[in-house]
Amino acid sequence: MSQPATLGELKAAGWQSVPVKEEIRRNAIARIRAGEDLFPGIWGYEETVIPQLETALLASHDVIFLGERGQAKTRMIRLVLDLLDEWLPVVAGSEVNDDPYHPVSKHAQELIAAEGDHTPLAWVHRSHRYGEKLATPDTSIADLIGEVDPIKVAEGRYLSDELTIHYGLVPRTNRGVFAINELPDLAERIQVGLLNVLEERDVQIRGHKIRLPLDILLFASANPEDYTNRGRIITPLKDRFGAQIRTHYPSDVDVELDITEQEATLPEADVPVIMPDFMGEVLVYLSQLARQSPHVNQRSGVSVRLTVSNYETLAAAAIRRCLRSGEAAAVPRVTDLDALAPSTMGKIEIETIDDDRDAEIVGNLRKEAVRQAFKDAVDLEVQQQVIEAFEDGRVVNAGDDISSADYAELVGEIPAFAGALAALGYESGDLEHPGLVASGIEFVLEGLHLSKRLNKESLSGAAVYRGRT
Repeated sequence: MSQPATLGELKAAGWQSVPVKEEIRRNAIARIRAGEDLFPGIWGYEETVIPQLETALLASHDVIFLGERGQAKTRMIRLVLDLLDEWLPVVAGSEVNDDPYHPVSKHAQELIAAEGDHTPLAWVHRSHRYGEKLATPDTSIADLIGEVDPIKVAEGRYLSDELTIHYGLVPRTNRGVFAINELPDLAERIQVGLLNVLEERDVQIRGHKIRLPLDILLFASANPEDYTNRGRIITPLKDRFGAQIRTHYPSDVDVELDITEQEATLPEADVPVIMPDFMGEVLVYLSQLARQSPHVNQRSGVSVRLTVSNYETLAAAAIRRCLRSGEAAAVPRVTDLDALAPSTMGKIEIETIDDDRDAEIVGNLRKEAVRQAFKDAVDLEVQQQVIEAFEDGRVVNAGDDISSADYAELVGEIPAFAGALAALGYESGDLEHPGLVASGIEFVLEGLHLSKRLNKESLSGAAVYRGRT
């Protein structure tokens, strides 16, 4: 459908102007009634954060998210854009998305006064109705609100002329959604400049006697005040937000694994990657254990980005191994978990007196993650069946130098492994895939060792498993 090109055509089309919060509220109501998901791709918040956010939007409230890093705060804010109308008419040439029916800038007011119903319009897509600023200590009022433009003054305008103003990010997002990330990092004197935006809904620039009433839905994000010493949110500003929503890390292993698989970008290579569920669960347990560890700085948080980064690293390590061995598919094994040290230490802050203990702490977390994932997957009866196979002095070699085909032969030699693989969710067809079999057997062997049911001798990346005597 063609869009009206002038103010007169817009009136004739019957278009109605509504505030941005009412626009979002109206579209949210329609989608909720239709049973649609307002925030697709956000996992683990179905019973906590999302109901609170939906309520805030229905109440037309500005929102501040409190939570540690990597809790999808910015992603949820950006998804609110989908609740805007796809196209919005503005006065042509306006820097602040002037409403043709209710212009606020001098440019739009003078243009409509001169042209009337012939005033030209422009149409703005909802993707361009979003502004975002990462708060930093050097952020200025000019960045957010605006400043006198010396170039316009040099062109002959008077300083008292409103048209000399270069608008900041907030006015330029008029009739849209604006987000300030890490709000406590914003200097307190700059936070004061946002008070009018939130309450009186206007801005004042460099003493100009103007009132620029803005139509904005404002979001902010911050780490909880208890977790940061970088700054604080001044009380009058915090009081002006209609809703404060606390985010959190996923507590369920399956939910975090779903998030990880959604976010991870596996390396593109000629070698396809097959990630067994139990190996993904090991990575989730590693992150969850780090969130509880006294050796990890909990004030900075341990985000899902750690799980995603480790997922990608584990896949890459398996690809590297397969490229060297010539195998057709890369299936991550316990042997590949050694590659996680750099990606893990790059995502968490370890608190220890001895600098050389970082690798040891990460290694212990990794071992405990394997043990917990194994305990959840394989019950004691199945474990005992595998243990009995080692009672006659049987030993099994493991490591990078052991091919998947060698592991696959063990299923025939030690039938108990077939039962253990079934406990991991393997079906009969999976037993025909040597890489999957190798991954499962290594996981079972390491799980039994960490559960103190098998002995293990390690040397230069290779391992020998045998029964306990």
